[in-house]
Amino acid sequence: MSQPPDHFPILGIHEFAEKQTQGCNLLFNELHGERRIDEPHKHDFFIINLFEKGRGVHVIDFVDYQVESRQIHLVFPDQVHQWTIEKETVGYQLMISRGWYESFLPALRFSGSYYQNHPAITVSEEIYQLLLHEFQAIQKELSDENIFWELIQKRSELIGLLVSKSVEGAFKDFEIYNSNPIISKFLNLIDQHFKTERSVSFYAEKLSISANYLNIVCKKNLNRSASSLIQDRILLEAKRLLKVSEMSVKDIVYDLGFYDHASFSKFFKVQTGMTPSQFKE
Repeated sequence: MSQPPDHFPILGIHEFAEKQTQGCNLLFNELHGERRIDEPHKHDFFIINLFEKGRGVHVIDFVDYQVESRQIHLVFPDQVHQWTIEKETVGYQLMISRGWYESFLPALRFSGSYYQNHPAITVSEEIYQLLLHEFQAIQKELSDENIFWELIQKRSELIGLLVSKSVEGAFKDFEIYNSNPIISKFLNLIDQHFKTERSVSFYAEKLSISANYLNIVCKKNLNRSASSLIQDRILLEAKRLLKVSEMSVKDIVYDLGFYDHASFSKFFKVQTGMTPSQFKE
């Protein structure tokens, strides 16, 4: 089955690679001083930002995160982001290609949806120094005549493990997301099927449990109904498309599988208090 067309300004990793060929798997950048990304956009690669010191606001999927010292910020492929960073900021950035991202992901240890809910992580001085060492070692390796890509890949995976170590217990909902595997599997399935499948029973069947039990697990662990989690994902995509795509509202209605414009507008207004057009503006 062919992939549906994407409607966002999407940046590929090769657009950032000045000296390297399109086959580049990882890029390193230093972040110094003031930066702005005014137009929200998304990347087809994974980004890890390490801030030594910083001030500003990083908007990831329409949520504002403060940029502060000793922080890691993660931006996953397909997330929409923009930022305003102030002049005293010092940081480092790794861009990891889509191909490498797949093998990097297990190093994060916990579900992708968990990190997407907590993309800005403040780390201890000890972890920061360990992360900085790996970032600098990658920078040095990339400057060599013969780049040892396998070593760079292992160092990036070590960075993922250090991030996992910092996350464990750092946020109140950590246990919730990671104690019950049904939750993360359900959220991953929603990601794959939300445009065409709205019924809780579809997902329950995929998980080999009853719709009633899936609801109980969601209520118990996240204090939310299973259907509201599906609606959250549809709403996020609607916001992404309204803000950053060239699509008309009519096309968005069709793309997200709504019956007509009125049903989409009603859904959007109930969820956000705004009409789709108001949000777009």
